[in-house]
Amino acid sequence: MIARDAKKIAQALAIVGAMIFGMGAADGSWLTNVPEAERARQNPYGGHADAIAAGSKVFEDRCAKCHGEDAMGRRKKPSLRTSRVQNAKDGELFWLLKNGNLKRGMPTWAALPEPMRWQIIAYVKSLGTDWLSWEDYGSSDLHGMPRTPAVKPIETRDLPQETKVQPTR
Repeated sequence: MIARDAKKIAQALAIVGAMIFGMGAADGSWLTNVPEAERARQNPYGGHADAIAAGSKVFEDRCAKCHGEDAMGRRKKPSLRTSRVQNAKDGELFWLLKNGNLKRGMPTWAALPEPMRWQIIAYVKSLGTDWLSWEDYGSSDLHGMPRTPAVKPIETRDLPQETKVQPTR
């Protein structure tokens, strides 16, 4: 009985340890690998409507199967609408597209021509942040922990009259 309990405790501790390790890997540590020269690069297409439209098409073809059509993430792939991604420097994101992060499931897109990679970045940056991101709770980065499903608030004026909640007194 005691040996079985000890085994369960050891298994639980191993799971907790793995979770802590995973969270440590999800802290954006890939950013420390970006050389300063790459970090300083500016997107030549940033904010250009035609580049954003082109980036949307490339994103749909190459990125949406993992990150979702709305870039909110799918399965264990992260949202690209977190403040960490949206506030990342263009050069940092370009470096990630070029080099990937295979430990976290991000392939390299070095085979894509540079203009296409810049267009993807222009598109992703045009999306802005989601009002509720898993990152805001300290456990996501670009290719870190999975995000929670997006939950949008419902305003009572959009509900049929009979379903509105009346205040209690």
